[in-house]
Parts: sequence; structure tokens; C-alpha cells
Amino acid sequence: MFNIEEELKKLPQKPGVYLMHDRHDEIIYVGKAINLKNRVRQYFQSSRGKTSKIQQMISRIVYFEYIITDSELEALVLECNLIKEHRPRYNTLLKDDKGYPYIQVSISEPYPRIRMARSMKKDKNKYFGPYTSIRAVKNTIELINKIYHLRSCNRNLPRDIGKERPCLDYHMKLCDAPCQAYISQEDYHALVKKALEFLQGKMDFVLEDLEQKMLRSSEQLDFEQAAIYRDLLESVRLISQRQKVISSSLEDRDIIGFAREGADAVVQVFFIREGKLIGREHFHLTIDQEEEDASLLKQFFLQFYSGTPFIPKEIFSQEKPAETDILLEWLESRREQKVKIIIPQKGEKSRLVELAQKNAELLLSKDKERIKREEKRTIGAVKQIADLLGLDHINRMEAFDISNISGFQAVGSMVVYEKGKPKRNDYRKFKIKSVEGPNDYASMEEVLTRRFEHGQKEEKKNSFTCFPDLLLMDGGKGQVNIALAVLEKLGLTIPVCGMVKDDSHRTRGLYYQNKELPLSTHSEGFHLITRIQDEAHRFAIEYHRNLRSKTQIHSILDDIEDIGEIRRKALMKTFASLEKIKAATIEELQNVPGMNEKSAKSVYQFFHQK
Repeated sequence: MFNIEEELKKLPQKPGVYLMHDRHDEIIYVGKAINLKNRVRQYFQSSRGKTSKIQQMISRIVYFEYIITDSELEALVLECNLIKEHRPRYNTLLKDDKGYPYIQVSISEPYPRIRMARSMKKDKNKYFGPYTSIRAVKNTIELINKIYHLRSCNRNLPRDIGKERPCLDYHMKLCDAPCQAYISQEDYHALVKKALEFLQGKMDFVLEDLEQKMLRSSEQLDFEQAAIYRDLLESVRLISQRQKVISSSLEDRDIIGFAREGADAVVQVFFIREGKLIGREHFHLTIDQEEEDASLLKQFFLQFYSGTPFIPKEIFSQEKPAETDILLEWLESRREQKVKIIIPQKGEKSRLVELAQKNAELLLSKDKERIKREEKRTIGAVKQIADLLGLDHINRMEAFDISNISGFQAVGSMVVYEKGKPKRNDYRKFKIKSVEGPNDYASMEEVLTRRFEHGQKEEKKNSFTCFPDLLLMDGGKGQVNIALAVLEKLGLTIPVCGMVKDDSHRTRGLYYQNKELPLSTHSEGFHLITRIQDEAHRFAIEYHRNLRSKTQIHSILDDIEDIGEIRRKALMKTFASLEKIKAATIEELQNVPGMNEKSAKSVYQFFHQK
């Protein structure tokens, strides 16, 4: 159970993105924060100053999650990506990439240029970004051109070499004039290579040079020039905050990082699609403390990628999994294309893996207590029940209940729990066919017979073909004996246990092998049995209520000759109530759309005959 107050206490004081979920697991809001702890807590404090829309959104929040980033800038771009991917209902201003500029290096040209671009395209050029400051992008491009003297004109080179005089940039020493062949193509490409290194983050030497020039200009009292260097220095620092939440290659990638402590581990997976981080998942693992990281990763790869419908071209991992060659062969057979497992050591790729690892560490720390509580009330509770009954192992439990009112529309319910958690996809309903009147024993016999005969006959794997490790009956000796008789008739051996209630209809113990076994009301096993019993009862009652409501949707008009569904609806729409229909004359009834003289007389005579 997600306790909002407890989870608020665990929020980190770091930048990141938070995602608010409703009871249907839908993401209803995505936001960013410089300080996650302060920002998220504000939603659950006094409603003063909050708009009605925000208050409505807060009332729907059941739980939240978050992704930490290294800077507010990263959080901003990640927020944009997640809003576009999930389109949360309470995010009114969905941002678009066109608001975030890129730096494009046109390496597809013989003499490349560096320009600002509004979008990243699948072409042969290189893109860097996106960035949130247009001014910083323009200043950085200007700075690069000042340092490396790259061209900014639109001339078609080498076709137009020597056709026109060099432009003003050459005379201002901002360009080496490749348009006049004053610099060779090889030397020009060497300058472009240095500019690319600069954009890739190798700019320490530039920062040092600018800082020295700024100080030198200041010492010489040339404050105007010093201010220019200061602004350029700030632009370079802004642009150096490279985005780890987006890749310039437009590739599909999974980023895997993990953290472990004792027998617990968390694996964090970031999903990058077409270069954008669009989502994440994390997985809790119980491991052998002696197990090596490589073995842990191998097992995770096998379990995760056997169940996911999409395998990306590249998988970045914190460490190399065991038996990588065999693993790659298996991944490629599933993808039917080449797959790479990459363990990056530096640069953007390494920072992506580091970010996934940081989030895994945070999740492990935050969720450790919650995981233990959850395991205690599920797996731990199942173990208590198994120990009480003297069974070696219990994984799947099925519970059955019968619901009827004086024998009317008797129904049966089957609920399924695996590892102490409800498996709702395997729940089944039964409408009693062979029993008339209030006979719970006969009804239960029919339900169990149909359930297990289905399981024995069907070839395709489904909820019926998976037999339980323990059968739980809503009742004591009588219901247990019915179940045992059905199993014996079908040649099945499954432990059967009765969930016994006291006079106040509260669970008091288990009936097993002709003995009533008491359960401590404070034990997790007791609480689990109570939950299962209540769930089986709820599911049966819900089905019975639905059947009754369908049966009771019956109008008196349906009993009138010549009145079908269309005429019934037309009568109700025209007169709005049964009393007005009764009071209507034949002429008034005949004026109803779809009615004729014969049907009008039928309605009139039905209500006025003695």
C-alpha cells in the first residue's frame, strides 16, 4: 500500500521529474523540480492558492514516482519528453521540441557549417541538444566560429570557389575564406573536427583560455572586451550542461543500471526511443549475496527480454553480463536483427548509465522497507499458512464461494492468489446451471466439477489448466468434503482447506484434514486468509448483483402485444412516464413515431381492460 505521507519523507532534495498516478495507474500529471522534496510536498499541503483544477488533480493522486537528474535543465527536457509520450490530462501546456533549439554541424557538406536548427532530422549531419537557451546556442556558435574560423555563408562550395570576393567575415578574421581556397579542404576539416570535440564536451581548454582573456582584459581596464569574454564564458558553461536525457543519434536504446545491498537488488531500465527518454521501469530482485554482478545481470536480461515485445538495437549496461556471446545470440534471434550490449566508459553514454544507476540506488534505499513489508504480508503470509498445514510449498491458491438469494440466480466465484497476491486475470465466474433452489453444496459441486474438468480437457494454457497448490473453500467440514469428493472423482490430489468463520462471520481458523487449526488474529497468515475470503465473497456478490440488475431491467410495456423495443423507447421518450402513457387516448398514442392504429389500441386496451 502506497503511504503518501511516508513516501513524502523519503523524497530526495535533488532535481528531477515527478509523475502523479491515479487509481487506474494512469499518469495524470508530469512536472519538474529543482528540489523534488520541496516541490512534491507542496501539492499535499494547504490548498490555499491552488486552482480548482490542481485541487481536483490532487484529489485523484493515489501514488507518485520520480526520476532524479543531474540538473534542472535535464529535468526540463525529460519533462517535455514524458509529457509528449503520456499526454497527462492535467498538463495543459504540452511542450514541443520546436521550442528547444539544436546545434547542427552540416558534415554532409564538403565544407561544413555550424548552425542552429529547430529540429533534429534523420540525415547525415550531427546534432547536439536540445538546449533551453537560444541565446546560449547563438553565442556558442559565434564563439566556435571565432575560435575555429568556420564559414557561416550559404555559398555552394566547392562549386562557387573563386566566383565572388570574400565576405566581411574574412576581413573581421572570423573566417579563413574557403570560398577563395585560402584554406585547404583538409585543413578546414581539421578545424571542424576540433569544433565537434568542443561540442562533445571537450572544452576545458577553451574555458581556461576565455577566463585568462577576460582577466587580462580586465587588468588592462578594457572592461567592454572583458564583458564580451564574460558573456561568452557563461554561454560555454550553459552549453556544457549536455543533455543525458536525449541522444543525438535517434537510436532506440535501453539503459540498464543496478544497485544491490545484501540479498536485495534493484535494476533500473531507461527506455530511449528515437533518441528520447520516454519512460522507465524498475525491478526488485532477491539475490544470493554471493552471486556476482555479471550473473545477476545475465538472469535479469533473460527474464526481462523474454517477456518484452521490443528489443532495441543497443543495450547500455553498467557491467558486462555473464555469457555475453550466448546472450547476444539469443537476443538477436528474438529481434531478428543485430543487437549490441555496450558497457560505456566515458562521455554521454557513460553518463546515461550512471544516471540509471543513481536512480536504482535511490529506489533500493527508498523501497527497502516497503519491499520487506510487502513480502511479509504476501510471501511471508503464504509461508505461515504452509507451515500451519504442514505443506512443503504453496504458490497458487484458489478460493471459491457461492452467492444466491433464496436460490435465485445462484452463481459461483473463483479467485486466484499467487505468492500471496491476487491474480485477477485468472478470476472466473460460474452461473449455476444444474441446481434449483438454495443448495450451496450442490452448487459448489457443480462449480468445482466444471472448473477442474475444464482444466483436464483444455490443451491451450489458461487459468483453468494451472491447478492450485491449495484449494480454499468458504466454509468448514461440509464444503471441504464436497471439494474432496469432486477431486477424488476426477483423479486429482490437491490439498483442500476450509476457511471457518465464527458467529459474527469473521474468520477464526482453517479446517484441514478433519481438524480446525486456529490462526493468530495478529499473524500475516490470518490477514491473508481474511483478504482471500472477503475477495471471493465480493467477487461472487458482484456477479450476482449484475445478473439481478439485468433480469430486473424489464418494462411492463414489454408485456403488451405489438410493442417491441423500438416502440417502447418511442413511447417513453414521448410521454416521459408510465402514468402519462396510461392516461393517453388512442389518438395520442397513434401520433407517437413508429406507432399505428393497431399498436395504439393494444396499449390503450392493456391499461384499461377490466
